[in-house]
Amino acid sequence: MLRIDCQERPHWHKLAKDFGFGFHTMYDAPYWDETAYYQFTLEQIERDLEDPTEEIHQMCLDIVDTVVKDEYWLQRFQIPEAMWQGVLDSWQSREPSLYSRLDFAYDGKGHAKLYENNADTPTSLYETGFWQWLWLEDNVNSGALRRDADQFNLLQELLMARFHELSLKQPGQTLHFACCKDTEEDRGTVQYMEDCAKEAGLATAFVFVEDIGLNGKGEFTDLQDRAIRWMFKLYPWEFMFREEYAQHLANAKINWLEPMWKSVLSNKALLPMLWHKFKGHPNLLPAYFPDDRDLGELRDYVIKPIFAREGANISIVENGKQTLRVDGPYGDEGVIYQAYHPLPKFNDYYTLVGSWLVNDQAGGISIREDSSRVTQDMSRYLPHIIL
Repeated sequence: MLRIDCQERPHWHKLAKDFGFGFHTMYDAPYWDETAYYQFTLEQIERDLEDPTEEIHQMCLDIVDTVVKDEYWLQRFQIPEAMWQGVLDSWQSREPSLYSRLDFAYDGKGHAKLYENNADTPTSLYETGFWQWLWLEDNVNSGALRRDADQFNLLQELLMARFHELSLKQPGQTLHFACCKDTEEDRGTVQYMEDCAKEAGLATAFVFVEDIGLNGKGEFTDLQDRAIRWMFKLYPWEFMFREEYAQHLANAKINWLEPMWKSVLSNKALLPMLWHKFKGHPNLLPAYFPDDRDLGELRDYVIKPIFAREGANISIVENGKQTLRVDGPYGDEGVIYQAYHPLPKFNDYYTLVGSWLVNDQAGGISIREDSSRVTQDMSRYLPHIIL
């Protein structure tokens, strides 16, 4: 695994405008960065990332089966009691899922270490499935990269195949897509997913989360007062469970993407559960709840709120002293402790590998880097190749 400096494509800003990639720069700072790329061997991809991703995903599903059937664990995961039956029903009926992303610390040598599972609302999908592939094609065609350069990136074709597969179970049904207003990155992600669904032959519609209404039958509706029957929402379940309309979720008659059982996988309480059940697994880091008797074994650790996103409210403790803390709105819901395993550093940047799944199949990777030890929403995205 190498970080290699390279020249930017001279026309990429125009291409980004033509393809609607409007969030390549945010707050006057680069988000997409093609002044360098990461190079992997095929063995590193297949042995160290692809295979562990699919194995850990199955381990995570095993945890879901435990949690949804046990009131004690549902409480530890801070799932409101009013939602317990819905989460259980969602799992037992095997409501289908679409995609997820596992985040790893990996330096090209040894075992990738799981940081967390982004199973409900992972972003950077467009950059992974389409934009970095376009970067590869352009650089191969221009001679900047060898003609045998490849990329671990089946994401777009897997998404389209999955949408088609799911549509067979929802014949003639319109798939609504939703995200919040004033979030250009979320809107870009959802637009890309909608484009993939259209390519797969689905009828689609879009509505902002804030514009979803409720009719006299207790059904959620869009701005045209159409009842929503099938929806992908880039909006987390832990928010939905606690908002005013949560009382209507049980009777909404919506097939959700992601399904309600994903609220277990996107919860960082998953991490100590994984360690408890699969202790010693080479891709896992020791992780504990605050009242675990083995917590004292950790000398250096990271404190993570169970609902935190994009690196918010993360604290790093080394030798009993807090060495880094990120502010944010999370923490009241409870925290977990995970052994501190620093991200690898390439040049002056800490590097995180995101490994994507569509349903149960590993489908590609994304690379984020930052000068900070905690990857956050503005951490740069860099492309990768396989040689």
